[in-house]
Amino acid sequence: MNESNAEDSQDFEEYENELMEEKCCENPKLRQIDGEIVCINCGTVHRRNIVSYKRRAFSPEEIRERRRTEPRWRRFGPRTTIPKVTKEDKMSPQQKTLFSRLSKIQKSLVSSIERNFWEARPKLKMLTSSLNIPSYIEETAWKIYVEVVKKQMTLGRTIKGFIAASLYAAIRIHEYPLTFDEICDTLVVSKHKVIRSLGLILNKILPELGLKYHPITAEQLVYKFGNILDIGLSTQKKANKILTESFEKGLTYTGKDPRGFAAAALYLAMAHSPDQKTQAEVAEQAGITEVTLRNRLKDLKKYL
Repeated sequence: MNESNAEDSQDFEEYENELMEEKCCENPKLRQIDGEIVCINCGTVHRRNIVSYKRRAFSPEEIRERRRTEPRWRRFGPRTTIPKVTKEDKMSPQQKTLFSRLSKIQKSLVSSIERNFWEARPKLKMLTSSLNIPSYIEETAWKIYVEVVKKQMTLGRTIKGFIAASLYAAIRIHEYPLTFDEICDTLVVSKHKVIRSLGLILNKILPELGLKYHPITAEQLVYKFGNILDIGLSTQKKANKILTESFEKGLTYTGKDPRGFAAAALYLAMAHSPDQKTQAEVAEQAGITEVTLRNRLKDLKKYL
């Protein structure tokens, strides 16, 4: 028994001895239940120990409601900012001088890391909200980005590129079925910048954090594309089986986009099923060209 439990039991015994002088019923029996001292014979509540009463949380909503700690990023920077004084502000010259000085003082007290986080956090929040990405992936992405800023890897590089790269790295760590192009298109950032930033994260950040990067596979994309094209689950399973058998027989997609294999497997699986889509429809939803789709069809047919 630890010290806190011993103290609680000692306090309960002392209070029970005091209560014996003023009985609540003929035969009082006190019990400590959920932070309350209750007589189990008459139901009288003698004392409430609110501090020691801790409700358990079972659902994600309850965990968020009862969380006492702030998100990691909110400790950086003040809650309000003092803007620059403009000519349109209806203040006296003395007040303008005062607020101008306060604004300069506040900026001098804010570090470059804080200013970086002020700009980066809303971008990450907007990106995850637009793509409906779960909160646990967002937390991992922010953890990666914080380490990036601490190592001053953003100097001379864009914040957008590292935000997109951090989020994509978190997506691949948790194996969430989202493609690289979707992130770049949503944030409107150059793919080359994101690729360079992602390379730095894979080499310098993930090993230190003990996180493992899992490349996206064609099997993961089959169900994603199948749902977008409104293809039945049986057809999606058949397409996944085609990919599994082809890879077992020696097919490799080293240097080839897994989106092409996923789209080709879905197209082959739809051959004798009620779900019928054209090559143009499948290629458009997969984000590839029809030529790429036909080339991947030839690769799969060699191993079927």
